Amino acid sequence: MNHAFRITVALAALALTAPALAQVVFYEHDGFDGRSFTTNRQVNNLTRYGFNDRASSAVVIDDQWEVCQDDRFRGRCMVLRPGRYASLGAMGLGDRISSARSVGRQTRYSESRYAPWPEPVYDNRRRGRERLYQADVVSVRAVVGPPERRCWIEREQLGGERRGANVPGAVVGAIVGGVLGHQVGGGRGKDLATAGGAVAGAVIGSNVGRDRDGREGYSRDVEHCANAPGSARPAYWDVVYTFRGQEHRVQMAYQPGNSVTVNRYGEPRA
Repeated sequence: MNHAFRITVALAALALTAPALAQVVFYEHDGFDGRSFTTNRQVNNLTRYGFNDRASSAVVIDDQWEVCQDDRFRGRCMVLRPGRYASLGAMGLGDRISSARSVGRQTRYSESRYAPWPEPVYDNRRRGRERLYQADVVSVRAVVGPPERRCWIEREQLGGERRGANVPGAVVGAIVGGVLGHQVGGGRGKDLATAGGAVAGAVIGSNVGRDRDGREGYSRDVEHCANAPGSARPAYWDVVYTFRGQEHRVQMAYQPGNSVTVNRYGEPRA
């Protein structure tokens, strides 16, 4: 089996499932390389899965999928037909997808909404009367979904010790106040405005970073994040099998037994 066909078989990614499920597999790099993320459900924001603005190639299984540049299907959106997209960058979507959802094979859109036609997904159905064989499975690795990242905002109060005048703040405030004051007036009036602005700026600057009681401190919104465990159900199984002394690899939607069905070339068949 040549290298190109091995890649095709590896990218069957769930094509061996029966019945077929509407799924999309995103890859971190062009050519279906790097980390991957698989889903058969609507994803409003890929940030939760650590895959926001990371998809560079994709495999679409069974149904059409709508992908959008912003979360919750905002911004520029395109519809991906079932097939293999070796480079999303070629259509202006490389590292720009933030949300995705299945829109059904029967749904029709204007042609401008569709991405260019993809390469077909590997078809594992039996061809005519070709003879089938059983190939020995040598390893099976369950690949579970990534952990979900959940974030929230908390307001935190910082500082609180009462101190004297904020001298650096007063100096900066005087300079800024002087600059602002110097924008108005003319002649003697401009000088007075400059002086007045400097005084006002100094008063404001000396109180920067204080609360109502004169204590130094300030509050700010702080984002906290934590990873929640992902689904215990594997996203797919990475399977290695041998046939006639040659090793092959395929990704399957279900856990295989001790063997997989192949044709005389070692190509997987349903």
